[in-house]
Amino acid sequence: MHASTALSHLTVLDLTRVRAGPTAVRQLADWGAQVIKIEMPAAMDEGEGVGGPREGSDFQNVHRNKRGMTLNLKSPEGVAILKKLAARADVLVENYRPDVKMKLGIDYETLAAINPRLIFASISGYGEDGPYRLRPGFDQIAQGMGGLMSITGLPGQGPVRVGIPIADLCAGIFCAYGIAIAVIEREKSGKGQWVRSSLLQAQLFMLDFQAARWLMKGEVAKQAGNNHPTSIPTGVYKTRDGYMNLAVSGHKIWLRLCQAIEAPELVTHPDYSTAAVRSKNRDLLHTDLERRLQARDTADWVESLNQAGVPCGPIYSIDQAFSDPQVRQLGIVERVDEVAYLGQPVTLSRTPSHVVAHPPAQGEHTADVLRELGYRDAEIEQLQSQGIV
Repeated sequence: MHASTALSHLTVLDLTRVRAGPTAVRQLADWGAQVIKIEMPAAMDEGEGVGGPREGSDFQNVHRNKRGMTLNLKSPEGVAILKKLAARADVLVENYRPDVKMKLGIDYETLAAINPRLIFASISGYGEDGPYRLRPGFDQIAQGMGGLMSITGLPGQGPVRVGIPIADLCAGIFCAYGIAIAVIEREKSGKGQWVRSSLLQAQLFMLDFQAARWLMKGEVAKQAGNNHPTSIPTGVYKTRDGYMNLAVSGHKIWLRLCQAIEAPELVTHPDYSTAAVRSKNRDLLHTDLERRLQARDTADWVESLNQAGVPCGPIYSIDQAFSDPQVRQLGIVERVDEVAYLGQPVTLSRTPSHVVAHPPAQGEHTADVLRELGYRDAEIEQLQSQGIV
């Protein structure tokens, strides 16, 4: 059963490890691509690329909807089998250090000579060339080098990492995006190409408007904590029973807020009357607003302010987030044999994505894949006895 019919015509070889690469392939698998996850044989597996126990939630999250086989790529026989697979595949995804694929003899130029239609996708820490190309990549390092940690956290707190591996995740998603573009372009040219992304590129791109402020205006953003750096007042405010987010962008919404909280005097207050002075006096304004917001519970404010056209919302713990009725309505949580998975955040009307299979056991489909390549059972047994698969 395919996760979707959208990409069911594609065969993808998954040579990825840890998180960024598996995230890219998960995007393809969830849309129905026939993914073959390739790992070292159990006897040679040092567990470095798994990203946690196979039965753990992390591994399960990124490797669902795939088939799995083992293949010793350190042996000539294993490389020969990979080349046979690549000759029939549409996409190969890897996130080794740039020099590793050259040493193994499975680089883009080599495999493209075998299959010119092959789309070869690479994710690295810092890029395929340049002075840092051989450095090992790690999400938190990319967060730091990409400027994100300098603008995260409270003013004066010092650098703070984001609570998710955002460089890993975005590099993987961008890589999948690049693969999709290459697949579409191949319909015109009939040729594959090399798709490259890196943690550092992804993190820099995700700076978005903060990067634009520097590139176009020479402004270096600083830590602003929970306050939005340019839309004021936007931030976290105490209520009677907890906290809430409030987002007031533009003068019209400011007027709506003042009316909704029954504080018309703030409209003409000389310290708050324009966006410029609200920015200058943001700390004083925050205190004034918070004093008023602490008169009611979060749920009351969320209801009344949204009705007034003022963007706001509760601040949930993760369990609370998944209990929210709107989250339930979205149907983003899917279950396979009572195991809950986080589904795709995009819905297609005709070819939706579903989680249909747990991650494969190590080498679960090795024999099946080899038979599809034309290997006989006796040959498969010999490959297994030699430690090639």
